[in-house]
Amino acid sequence: MDRYQHYNTLPETARNAVVVIGNFDGVHRGHCGLFDAARTIAKNTGRKLAVLTFEPHPRHVFRPDDPPFRITPAALKADRLAAHNVDILISLNFDWPFASQSAEHFIQHVLKDGLNAAHVVVGRDFRFGQLRKGDAAMIDAAGIPITVMDKIADDDDGDDISSTRIRQALGMGDINEANALLGWEWEMRGVVEQGDKRGRELGFPTANVGLGDALHPAYGVYATWTKIVEDGPDAPWIPGATNIGIRPMFELKVGRIENYLFDFNRDIYGKTLRVRPVARLRGEAKFDSLDALITQITADCTEARAILAQNP
Repeated sequence: MDRYQHYNTLPETARNAVVVIGNFDGVHRGHCGLFDAARTIAKNTGRKLAVLTFEPHPRHVFRPDDPPFRITPAALKADRLAAHNVDILISLNFDWPFASQSAEHFIQHVLKDGLNAAHVVVGRDFRFGQLRKGDAAMIDAAGIPITVMDKIADDDDGDDISSTRIRQALGMGDINEANALLGWEWEMRGVVEQGDKRGRELGFPTANVGLGDALHPAYGVYATWTKIVEDGPDAPWIPGATNIGIRPMFELKVGRIENYLFDFNRDIYGKTLRVRPVARLRGEAKFDSLDALITQITADCTEARAILAQNP
């Protein structure tokens, strides 16, 4: 997948494509319906499939004080798009000047002059330009063919698949529901940082990773699979028990991932981890003593091993 961050310097090989436009946080099953429709158009017209998206997510600009909410931070979103066979990813910088441009300016300078879009595919709620005044009808009136897709409903309950529903599921620690809506196994990524080494003192050394701008799932202890990115794409997934949160006994100021990897003994400071929660075992808790905490962690590890043995 070719990646670009500007619309006014695109090579000809990245222009005249079928372009899907949106934020696509989660790259979930609903989004993939748009990509599939666009890919069919691209195949039938002999063109490439491009995704036009925005970084940071507009919500970061409009509501900067919101807590972290990204299901897929930029790198993970790009990887998911590549996995869905997108040919071209154009991630435009979203800031107040960009948000303030008129819909007409966006159509002329971005879609026409920049991308020379051959066809545009959007969801039915798509709006753009200052005060969200732009819509699909304006793109059509400007002479750019456009396809507007309805949202895709969940087979189980008939409700629309949405990023909001996935955030709610993760916020409740319901990994199975979130993954079913996503169509892939949700994961968190980050670099292993130096911690306070309390886990090591307790007999459970952890690899500590910040959550960054990723959504914080329900705090608690999870059974997880972890892959070390630097070990390559064929590296094994390592089972573990992972605390996500602030550790009430030690009162961390910011939620983080504390990852205890089973039967593992390597120095991985500075390595990038992919952490996939499989199931939430319990919420965070404050214990009366360190001995009580150790007893609970031991039980957590036993439960996590059993769950992961059934979810390889």
